[in-house]
Parts: sequence; structure tokens; C-alpha cells
Amino acid sequence: MKNHGIILFDGVCNLCNGSVNFIIDRDKQHYFKFAALQSDAGKRYLREYQLPDSVFQTIVLVEGPKYFTQSTAALRIARKLDGAWPLLYGFIIIPPFIRNAIYNFIAKNRYHWFGKSETCRIPTPELQSLFLDD
Repeated sequence: MKNHGIILFDGVCNLCNGSVNFIIDRDKQHYFKFAALQSDAGKRYLREYQLPDSVFQTIVLVEGPKYFTQSTAALRIARKLDGAWPLLYGFIIIPPFIRNAIYNFIAKNRYHWFGKSETCRIPTPELQSLFLDD
């Protein structure tokens, strides 16, 4: 997956699933591949990058040998999207402790505000190639 960014997301979070749909719709080059943190592929990436398997409070972006979490991951994802979304990457100049405080507030309340599914997302046949499933 060297030519792709891998996005690991909370597969039961409605906000996270909505974000995945948002990214897919704006990633015309199909740069990103996806895996739920709860999936075998997601767990494998967590082990590979020595992240705790309880890291469901954040999105994880894997790019080559590096990984990014929280607001840094979100901004790096925005940078690769079509349209004006890459302009958001300018917020990277804000210190991470400020960006992540906002990110963590949303992450902490996401189930309450957006709800939670009982099971992880199952991609449609058209989108299956964008999801890692081992």
C-alpha cells in the first residue's frame, strides 16, 4: 500500500462512517484505502505501528512508514481531497495541543451527538476495492 494512504476509523461510529463517505466522494484519485479499527486489517496496522488496540477515539492515517492521528491525520487527509478542502491544511500551523483539544472534544461526544451502529460498516460492492478486508 505504498501508493495509498490508509485510513483507520471507528467502524461503529456514525460520524466516522459519514467522514469515510465524505472522503470517498472527494478522493477522485482513490488515494485512500480504509479499514475499521475493529477489523482484522485495522488491528494488524495498530500492531504494526505499536498503537493500542483501544485507540478508537481517533482516526489514524498511515502513509508509508509513518502514521498520524487526531487533527494532524484529519488535516493531512483534507490536503489530498479534491476541491477547496486542501486549504484546510493551513490549520497545521496551529499548535497540535490546541487542534487536538478541539478534536478530542468532538471525539469524546461523537456517539452522543451522532450515534453508534451495532456493527461495523459493510461497504457496497462498488466500494469494496477501497476497503482492506484481511
